[in-house]
Order: sequence, then structure tokens, then C-alpha cells
Amino acid sequence: MRARTIASAALHRSAFAAATLIVLTLFTNAKAQAPEALGPDRARLFLTRVGFAPSEAEVSRWADLTQAQAVDKVLAQTARVAAKPAPEWVDEAIVSPRDLRAMSEEARKKERQKQIRHGLELRAWWLDEMATTQSPLTERMTLFWHNHFVSAQPKVRYTQLMYRQNVLLRSHAVGNFATMLHVVAHDPAMLIYLDTATNRRDAPNENFAREVMELFTLGEGHYSEADIKEAARAFSGWSLDLDRATFLFRPRLHDTGEKTVLGRRGAWQGDDVLNILLEQPATAEFIVRKLWLEFVSPQPDPQRVRLIAQRFRSSGYEIRTPLRELFLQPELVQRDQDNALVKSPVELAVGLIRQAGGELAHPGALALRLAGMGQNLFSPPNVRGWPGGDAWITTQSLLARKQFLETSIVRTSARTGAPDMMRALDKSVTDQGDIDPARPFARLVQALAQTPAVQIDPAAWLKAAGTFPERAVGAQGAAHLVQNLLVLPPASPVANEALGLDALRAVLLDPVYQLK
Repeated sequence: MRARTIASAALHRSAFAAATLIVLTLFTNAKAQAPEALGPDRARLFLTRVGFAPSEAEVSRWADLTQAQAVDKVLAQTARVAAKPAPEWVDEAIVSPRDLRAMSEEARKKERQKQIRHGLELRAWWLDEMATTQSPLTERMTLFWHNHFVSAQPKVRYTQLMYRQNVLLRSHAVGNFATMLHVVAHDPAMLIYLDTATNRRDAPNENFAREVMELFTLGEGHYSEADIKEAARAFSGWSLDLDRATFLFRPRLHDTGEKTVLGRRGAWQGDDVLNILLEQPATAEFIVRKLWLEFVSPQPDPQRVRLIAQRFRSSGYEIRTPLRELFLQPELVQRDQDNALVKSPVELAVGLIRQAGGELAHPGALALRLAGMGQNLFSPPNVRGWPGGDAWITTQSLLARKQFLETSIVRTSARTGAPDMMRALDKSVTDQGDIDPARPFARLVQALAQTPAVQIDPAAWLKAAGTFPERAVGAQGAAHLVQNLLVLPPASPVANEALGLDALRAVLLDPVYQLK
């Protein structure tokens, strides 16, 4: 009896031990498989990649999230409208070419100068929005589409139309690509920029047909010259009502005959051609590859691009689908030289402001600085836009970048609103008695070029690193600056004995600060 009791007790102990072991194993495996929080370092990388370089306060709010939770949060925060009030002139009537020709020479000159001034104010308005937005991803995507569906003020001329296109791009920035393609194709600024408004049945203009295939949808190698010619016929009759600044279809100027586009034959109109382009798998792959280059790494993975593109098409071209997939890629939050991307001038400048808790002191002045770095907003260099990547860095642009960073950490005067600041400067030069309206504006631009654009308080920034401008930074302070500001080890190590301000300047001027 005693033996059976002992054996039974031993059996129970063995069963309990086995059960305990199973529970512990399951718990350990579950813990090992549980998604890991980003932590401060990876949260900083994530926020920089999907927006602009964040402040330490932003980093702390995101550090406890997993990468998947961070993706959900950043997508949920996107907006469709800008928070900053629009410039006061956006609803002004457009002066048509006919009315412009009827003006005196002096009146025409004033009108041209007004459009140039409005262009500078428009750039200032957008930069102000980027520097203060609660959704950096919204502005990054608006900028991405601005460089995809390219239009430029020098050809479009009407600043009101450039503003309206910016509003359009923002409203669809993380919406539906198919919808956006159709809306942009009818956009007045695009109709002017790619000459669609001059496309006639008897004299087809192929510019839009070519670029919509090569740059907006399929990419090179997925269409023929014959496809371009046939598509141009389909877009004939598309025009512009300048009095209302709206799209206008002129049936009498449209080619009603049958056309063959990408093997599809029919009496196609322009929107039919856009739908045919959207049916091609190459379109989704082209867009996903560009998004990969924008956010993930300089070398897209072909297999993953194809898989994400398939999901993009299956979703009906919902832009959030590829963004979610791309933002979940491990490369997005890895400190790796092979994954590093070059910051655009806008990312460099706006990131500096947000990261340092600084102010955009003079938005118009910053717009001119960015143009000097190679990114003149609302005026990309050509229909292909800014090439991006390593092309951002040239001897001239790198010098302009370093000058901008150097001057930004010098204490400057208080912020002045963009339109008010430009009006004040313009008044100061106009009061000197110039008769030629071009001369005051030239002096305005010159004054802005010499005006500090960004106001950063180095002392407040260094305080977060536990040091001060006129005190040796020390090993801990130097490591803090490097870790928080650079995505890779610096090209030149920061000396521990360097004063805080000198250490901060050294990190900002290090070539690695140009990377994200």
C-alpha cells in the first residue's frame, strides 16, 4: 500500500513538473515571439524616414510602440487639408493671356512681378505647413506626389493654379492612386504644363500621352511610340476654361475614331486610356518601386516590390496598402550604411527645425535657401522632377547645405510671418524711390537671401544632451549627440574636450548628417 502511495505521489510530482515545464516553455516562446518595442533609437529612425527628423519629445511618445503599432499610428494621423490658412490671393481671378496682351507694358510687368511674389509666398506657406504639421507623413507624401505629377510655376505661370494643385495632391496623398491619376490629369496646372490644353484632333500633342505612360504609370519599356500616338488622339479635345480655371472638354476638337492602346482597341477617350494604364501590372510595380526608394533603401528588393505591387493592385490602388507594407520593412529602422538615404534639402531644413525645437523665422528666406541647395519648390527642373538620391549632393549644393546649417545655429531675431515679412521688406526698398517695379522685387529677393531663415537655440538643444555651449561636452555628451543626430557613425569623431557648441556644430556639419 505504502509503495503504491509513494508511486502515485511520484507520478503526480512528475506530471506537475512536466506541466510546469510546458507552461514555462510556452510562456518563454510567447515572450520571444512577442513584437518588440521600437525603443528610442529605432523610433527616431522610423519617424525620420516617414516624416521629418523628430524632437526628443516625439521620440519618447513613439518609443514604446512596436513597428506595426507605429505604422498604424502614423497612417491614422494623416490629413487631407493643410492646417495653415491659405495665402490671401488664392481665389483671385486669373488674368488670361488675352487680357495680359491688352495691358500696357508697365501693367504687364507688374502682373508678372505679382505672380513671382505670389510664388515666393506660396513656397513660404508650404514650408510653414511642413515645419508645424501634426502629420509629417501627409506633407512628405504631398511632396512625393509633387515630384511625381510634376508641374512647374515658370511654365504654368498662374500661382493660383499651383496652389490648387498642391491642395489636390494633399487631399489624395494617402488616398486612392487611380482616383488621383484621373483628377491630376484634369488639373488645370497639369493641362498647361504638359500642353494637354493645346491637343487638337487635327494636330495631336503627344506630351501628356508620353509622360503619363513613362513617368506617371508604366515606366520606360512598357509601351511603344505607337501607343503614345494613339493615346494622344484619345486626349484630344481636353482643354481649359481660364475664366473659371477649370477643365473643359471640347467635343469638336476630339478625335472620335478608334485607337489601339497597349493592345486594346476602341473609340477611346482620355479617361479610358488612364483606365487601360491602371490595368497594367507594371503601373503598380512602378509606383511601389518609387515609394521604396523614397522611404526604405536605395536598392529595392524586386521580389518584395512585386509582392507589394500585387497587393496594391488588388486593393484597387489604395495608397495606404503599399505604405503599410513598406513601413513594416526591417530596413526602415536599421542603422545600416547600405540602407541609408540622402535627405532632400526640404527634409534637411524642416527636419532641423523640428528636431531642434526651432522656429522657421523667415519662410521666404528658407525657400530661397532650398533653391540654392537644388530644390526650388513648385519649380522642379524638368518633367522628370528632382532625381533625388545621391544626385542631391554636388559640390555646390553641399556647400549651400553646410552654410545653411552653420547659420541656423546662430541666434537670430524673432520670427516674422511670411507674407507680412515680405511686404515689410518690399516696402523698405520701394520707399527708396524705384520706378521700375522689377527693381524693388530684385532687392526683396536679395534681402531675403541675406536673412537668417531658421532660428535654433543651441543652449536648449544641448541641455537635452546634458551639456552647455561653453562647457566641454565629455564622452557621454558627445555620444548622445552622435546617437540622436546621426544614422551612422560620424566621418570625424567628436572630441570629448570640445565645447558643447563646437561639438554640436561638428555633428551637424558631418557628412553623415546629410543621411537618414
